[in-house]
Amino acid sequence: MNGDMNHGISGRTASEIAESLRGLVERGTLRPGDPLPPVRALAESLGVNRNTTVAAYRQLTQAGVVVTRGRGGTHVADRSPVAQEGFAADSVLRDVGTGNPDPDLIPDPSKALRSMAGRPVLYGEPVIDPGLESWAGAWMQRDLASAGPFRLTITSGAADAVERLLAQSLTRDDAVALEDPCFLASIHTVRLGGYRPVPVPVDAEGMTVDGLRDALEQGVRAVVCTPRAQNPTGASLTEQRAAQLRDVLADHPYVLVIEDDHFSLLSQRPFYSLIGPRHRRWALIRSVSKFLGPDMCLAVTASDPDTAERLAMRLTPGTTWVSHLLQRLTLALVTDADVMRDIDRAGAHYAARNAAFAARLIAHGVPAEPGDGLNLWVALPVPARAVADRLMRRGWLARSGDEFLVGDADPSERLRLTVHDLNDADAEQLAVDIAAAVHAVAGRRLAAEVG
Repeated sequence: MNGDMNHGISGRTASEIAESLRGLVERGTLRPGDPLPPVRALAESLGVNRNTTVAAYRQLTQAGVVVTRGRGGTHVADRSPVAQEGFAADSVLRDVGTGNPDPDLIPDPSKALRSMAGRPVLYGEPVIDPGLESWAGAWMQRDLASAGPFRLTITSGAADAVERLLAQSLTRDDAVALEDPCFLASIHTVRLGGYRPVPVPVDAEGMTVDGLRDALEQGVRAVVCTPRAQNPTGASLTEQRAAQLRDVLADHPYVLVIEDDHFSLLSQRPFYSLIGPRHRRWALIRSVSKFLGPDMCLAVTASDPDTAERLAMRLTPGTTWVSHLLQRLTLALVTDADVMRDIDRAGAHYAARNAAFAARLIAHGVPAEPGDGLNLWVALPVPARAVADRLMRRGWLARSGDEFLVGDADPSERLRLTVHDLNDADAEQLAVDIAAAVHAVAGRRLAAEVG
């Protein structure tokens, strides 16, 4: 191999080769996504032992400079920002891609705040409020009766829990099975952690059996799954699908299974778990952000005792425990009968508004099937990005499915829409505009094919 074929990489030791590669990346000679030479070929080019180039690539992987994709080879890491949930900054367009709950349906905490008086919590005290621990333990136990003993951990939201769970179990370049399409925060967490995402397709019943089996054959060390209201698709595991997935996982009891039941109290679907009675490493996470508001940065994690112990080591008292004031506020809200009735009404509202908008799309010739959750995942006969571009001209800011993809795939033909806060007139106008955009894009495609 000549110098051009190995990109100008030089060095005789692992450190020298790694430093040479880092310099090429920093100068822009190598760009994000560029493939690197196979270790054997690079070793032959440089006249060094193969183990030397393996060590050099390992150093760069641990530093997040390169990523290894198994059979796909080693590539320069992509450090571009990952799309995030929330409102688009400085946009004059009507944002229908926020992924936010309706602020009018978030319970008012004023009454609960007035009842929270109590003595200060000091260093060295238990990190979980006893009242919240009792309530949360009963809440989780209802759905974990067959999973064996568990311990609770409180974290600053679901994304915080997933990040800490992966960090206490994996090292850089370990493979993680992610649903495809996937929740944006999970993509972001895996990328920043330096792990290797392995996509598992999602259909109407959730994570697919063949997809999970293939991911396990690729050596994933962890599986992150959304059992219901999967974001962005709205899919929920059926009882049969969950049983099939448990059967596949039965031969891999030490693979860490993380279930993110983010919609929990708002969900209109039953909960079915991937966690079998003999699985050894698992965690079920439920945050309160969807029903008590995103600013309530708190999640309850139930996990097997060994995982809980390692997770607790990453939540050292005095540095990163979750505020007891926040824990007490959460407890006051979820034990208030009026608040719980409001949460039930909110869940029904989201389901009804999504179903109503799907019916509007169908009436205008765009097939749609509402799932569970805050959003609607709409299948299109044309690339979604082209439709989103045309919607911008009509005053709407929508999200194409491309942002949620994990694996290498053709451009997405899906839109993810957040429509539950639109009034009837605006909802009808958006449905009309989507149908018009689809028709226009399809017309241009047909003209190009004919031409």
